[in-house]
Amino acid sequence: MLFTSLDFDRPGKQQGFLQVPYSHNLGGWANVMIPATVIANGEGPTVLVLGGNHGDEYQGQIAAMKLARELEPGQITGRLILIPSLNFPAALAATRLSPLDGMNLNRAFPGDAEGPVTSQVAHFLTKVLFPLSDVVIDIHSGGRSMEFVPCAHMHLVEDRGQRADMFAAMMAWGTDFAFLYADIAGTGLLPVEAENQGKLVVTTELGGGEGIPASVHRIAQEGLRNVLVHVGLLRGDLRTRASLGKPPTILTQALNREDYLLAPESGVFEVCVDLGAPVKRGGTVGLIHHLERPDRPPEVIAAQGDGFLITMRSPCLTSQGDCVAVIARQVSEDEVLNA
Repeated sequence: MLFTSLDFDRPGKQQGFLQVPYSHNLGGWANVMIPATVIANGEGPTVLVLGGNHGDEYQGQIAAMKLARELEPGQITGRLILIPSLNFPAALAATRLSPLDGMNLNRAFPGDAEGPVTSQVAHFLTKVLFPLSDVVIDIHSGGRSMEFVPCAHMHLVEDRGQRADMFAAMMAWGTDFAFLYADIAGTGLLPVEAENQGKLVVTTELGGGEGIPASVHRIAQEGLRNVLVHVGLLRGDLRTRASLGKPPTILTQALNREDYLLAPESGVFEVCVDLGAPVKRGGTVGLIHHLERPDRPPEVIAAQGDGFLITMRSPCLTSQGDCVAVIARQVSEDEVLNA
């Protein structure tokens, strides 16, 4: 069962570990050591910041590590729990799934206290950290598999008050696009478990691929700080897009399965539309070329509705069933808050 010596009720700043028992061939009494930081000062919200839910997504891990080093108790009001690399074995291996048990942490909730490493981490969040928290921030990118227009995003939760709070926090990230998404690839998601416990949940998809431009790191780090100011934890001035001279965020949503374009066969994917560009229903989003039969015309991947190309597959080599693109249609704030 997962253990930690961190005292979540103690004022001040603590650096420590979540320790998960894990026996391997050269370590009978070994632990997986997941770094964590707790900063507490006075009365205020408890915010849980998580990076590395998928190990190959480093934008949030870097942003959380920098906060863990830089912030001191006097800069906050409340309690901040930072876990930069939640799926620590996957972060070390630059993989989406844990190399220790093959599990996807973002499909492992509510977890099992006596299960594999990934399941124990999910259980600890479900039973200990989520109940302590008012706000849960789960920072994602596309990792090595997808490239996103950098965006904050959220689910359309049923509770209207919770939805409004999540919407305001999502917008506080300040990204050019905001994205409402559906879960087409399974259950057991970390955000869903936190949402079901009534938490204000903020999630992101901040680019992707193995190389991360400086502009995306700025979005990750500045946006995270702004959300912490927005929820009342971090002291400072709240920045808005208007105050920065930027146009309003474009609200988009992809809630239907047909918005998620899957490869009908294997091949080499060529995207034909720039990320963030508008597309029309029936328009060509990409082509799948056939290495073994270059004489064959490529398979056309067509948009099933009007919208924006929010994400595309990052590796060109593609297997049947892989998601190669997502088309999200533009929606109004009223549609989001009152749907």
